[in-house]
Amino acid sequence: MKKPISKQQIRSEIEKQIVDFLKQGGSVSQIERGISGRLNPDGPLKPESGNFQQPKTERTYLPEVVAALDERKKAKPVKSKSIKKKPKKKIIYDDFGEPLRWEWVE
Repeated sequence: MKKPISKQQIRSEIEKQIVDFLKQGGSVSQIERGISGRLNPDGPLKPESGNFQQPKTERTYLPEVVAALDERKKAKPVKSKSIKKKPKKKIIYDDFGEPLRWEWVE
């Protein structure tokens, strides 16, 4: 069984990857706080292309499938609700609180 990776190991691996990236000539640009990653921060929140711009598709209603599911629900056997209570053991005490005997109580 492998030991789970700790957060410290993940941090050190990320730090190693950053150092390797910078050694290979990569650079990291600093972005001012509050600057948005969107091209037009004043524009709409929806992307201009992608799944959000497609028109809403009509749903296909399947009455035979719905009817089959409803029939399956109705076909479930109904359990009877007459549950017999099981007798329980009850301890009988004397006047001084000492147990005398057990009796079955329904």
